[in-house]
Amino acid sequence: MNGAVATMATPTAERAAPTVVLASASRIRAELLRQAGVPVTVMAASIDEAEVKLSLRAAGAGAAAIAESLAELKAQQVSRKHSGGLVVGADQVLACGDALFDKPADIAAARGQLLALRGRRHELLSAVVAVRDGTRLWHHVGRAALTMRDFSDTFLDAYLAEVGDAALTSVGAYQLEGRGAQLFAHIDGDYFTILGLPLLPLLDFLRENRVLPS
Repeated sequence: MNGAVATMATPTAERAAPTVVLASASRIRAELLRQAGVPVTVMAASIDEAEVKLSLRAAGAGAAAIAESLAELKAQQVSRKHSGGLVVGADQVLACGDALFDKPADIAAARGQLLALRGRRHELLSAVVAVRDGTRLWHHVGRAALTMRDFSDTFLDAYLAEVGDAALTSVGAYQLEGRGAQLFAHIDGDYFTILGLPLLPLLDFLRENRVLPS
């Protein structure tokens, strides 16, 4: 032997996938990402959504533009606290005719909203925007059309009594994945978009940017 010390090559450790920061307080959005295998942490943005919507409506913005603007505002705000991080903002707007609906403030408002939607077709627009260091990298707006059946007042009161404050957590006063499915006669659109996050296009973007394996 010539005295040289042999060293064994060690395999290079795989880099962990970068964590996505979700700029949303929505429990269901975080669950959808985690269940799909996306490494995600949550930091809710602090945006006066009602004021932003009023301003955008006054400027003539439509439902899709409002949803996209709010999603980007959330992502931009959180991005300032996560240098180098990939931040995803999301927002959903419900449009029925010329009216836009927000999350109801109380059960009485939820009842009034559901009465306004009863027997009618409405549209859910779910926007998602990806930002890094203040630069918008990607966005997508998903659309779904839903028609409520002409349910009775008795059914409506029983529905609200059963779901309680959960009716206040979505723009439509319903959760399609639960008792809210009974409100509908017809649905045309992507299930994830209805839940508030166009998941499949977002997963494509994350694969293209090596957050997820392709």
